[in-house]
Amino acid sequence: MAHPVDVHVGRKLKEIRTQRRLSQTDVAQKLGLSFQQVQKYEIGSNRIAASRLFELAQIFEVSPAYFFDGLYENAHTDASPSDSGKDIMTALDSIEDDAVKSRIVTFIEDISGMSVSRQY
Repeated sequence: MAHPVDVHVGRKLKEIRTQRRLSQTDVAQKLGLSFQQVQKYEIGSNRIAASRLFELAQIFEVSPAYFFDGLYENAHTDASPSDSGKDIMTALDSIEDDAVKSRIVTFIEDISGMSVSRQY
C-alpha cells in the first residue's frame, strides 16, 4: 500500500504536469525514464527520490517544497473533493494531436469568455 506522503507528492506532480500541459512522456523524456515510471510516481506506488524530486522541481521551475504544499491539510481529510477542471486538463493532456487540442481550447475559450495560455 502506498504511503500517504508518496500519494500526495504524486498528486502534486500530476497537478503541475497537467497545468503545464506536459504529457507523462514529455516529463519522462526530460528525466530519462519511461512514461510508466512517471505514472507510478503520480499514483504514489513508486516513491520519488530526493534527487529526482529536485530534478522535477527544476523542470517545472518550482521549489522542491511545492510537492509538499497542502500535505498537512490533506492529512486531515478523508477524501479530496472532485475538481472537474483537473479532470478536463487530464483529458485534454491525453490528446496527442496538437491541432485537436488547440480547437478544443479555442472552443472552451469561446464559451467561457476567458483566454488560456497555450504551451503545446
